[in-house]
Amino acid sequence: MRNIALPFYAKVALVLFAIICLGYLAILGQTLLAPLLTSFLLALLLLPFSSFLEQKWRFKRSLASIVSVVLMIAFISGILYFLANQLTDLWQDWPALKKQGETSFHDIQNWISNTFNINTKKQIDYLKDSTSAALSTSATVLGATLVTLSSTLLFLSFLLLFTFFILNYRKVLFTFLTSVFEEQHADKVGEIVRRIQYIIKKYITGLFLQMLIVTLLMIMVLWILNVKYAVLLGLITGIFNIIPYIGIFTALLISSLITFATAGAAKMLLVVIAFAGVHALDGNVLMPLVVGSKVKINALFAFIGIVVGEMIWGISGMFLCIPYMAMLKIIFDRVDSLKPWGVLLGGEEKPHKKRKIYRITKNIKLEEQE
Repeated sequence: MRNIALPFYAKVALVLFAIICLGYLAILGQTLLAPLLTSFLLALLLLPFSSFLEQKWRFKRSLASIVSVVLMIAFISGILYFLANQLTDLWQDWPALKKQGETSFHDIQNWISNTFNINTKKQIDYLKDSTSAALSTSATVLGATLVTLSSTLLFLSFLLLFTFFILNYRKVLFTFLTSVFEEQHADKVGEIVRRIQYIIKKYITGLFLQMLIVTLLMIMVLWILNVKYAVLLGLITGIFNIIPYIGIFTALLISSLITFATAGAAKMLLVVIAFAGVHALDGNVLMPLVVGSKVKINALFAFIGIVVGEMIWGISGMFLCIPYMAMLKIIFDRVDSLKPWGVLLGGEEKPHKKRKIYRITKNIKLEEQE
């Protein structure tokens, strides 16, 4: 068969058409695809433990998969239980919190009146208009909340089932991937699959370790600043930090509002400074040390991926975009015709430099990962 050489504009049109079709199919298949792709990441994370149970303890593959999923459920449930206890303390203090918030609000009103010469009546009228607009959509918000709750339960059910099935039938999936391509490409396909498994496992493990360190750092800093609900705010910061760029700012907003209501504007400013310091430490030290740079996507396309992921699948799309963009980059870098796309997703090539080593004690040190 003779190869047909298409002009450049025809290739671009076909690529754009394919992207649009894939995006539309992703929106239609959100209920199925979002938990499936999340389950694939969790299966990669649980794979070493499941293999350990099979090889060392002679578990059958199905039993090892079930045990791995049950332990994952127990771990996540423990985090949610701890978070629920902290939220219960916040709810019990809600009357006092509301009173302090009203006092701080009146202080802000007086400051605006004295600084910008806007009287209190105009401020209240503006807030009343905003409140009326919000209340007019309350029924819609309530309906959306109920739909979101049911969708979340469905998502979690599919997530657990898919994680078990992927772990249990991983050999079948691998055999399919290697056999669906021509025989001369089998070695390259196997290499890509192993590389994706290694990189994503390392990325997710590093991400959870980073979440733990950021949580402990924020709890310690907020405790030193004598901020109320330091444990809750630190836990929220660590969890939200999983979502790149946007997560830390969302956690900052929540923490600032709670701190402002409980301790006033001065303490809120200290919290903002603390967040900036921890975020700088996270981006310049923790990320290179714990997560490494092998999964690094340049900031432009990482941000575009987050926005597109949120548009398509909401919060789950924001979380999934980075690891799956990393998978695409691994594939692009190893297929000759797709290498330019790998270059586009990656960062600028920097000269090789010696990895930094941070010595904690005489016998304990942290070495920057590649």
